[in-house]
Amino acid sequence: MTIAKEKIRFGFTVSKDRQIDFDANSKSIALQVAEAEPSINLCISCGTCAATCTAAQFTDFSLRRIILLVRRGETTGLENDIARCMLCGKCQLVCPRGLSTRNIILQIHKALKTIES
Repeated sequence: MTIAKEKIRFGFTVSKDRQIDFDANSKSIALQVAEAEPSINLCISCGTCAATCTAAQFTDFSLRRIILLVRRGETTGLENDIARCMLCGKCQLVCPRGLSTRNIILQIHKALKTIES
């Protein structure tokens, strides 16, 4: 019996490599948003906003993830992500750092539009 020739599955797979090249990513959106709404620099990525988000209950929307992606300079698909936000303001009410989350979303949207133009 040659077990070596058969592929043995152990119930897991190897994940695709996901390295972030910070030098290749543009931080222009993060700088533009931070200039217009300085409270974004106070975000500690605690996830409180994501826990109370109405949109996150029905979609994969996460303001925490969006802010992290903006800080990293990863802007691919951000327009679709922020379009899921209903601007209800629940995240702003529970944020322990007092971020103006609605304005952050609006500033990210505005920065993305200026880059596309």
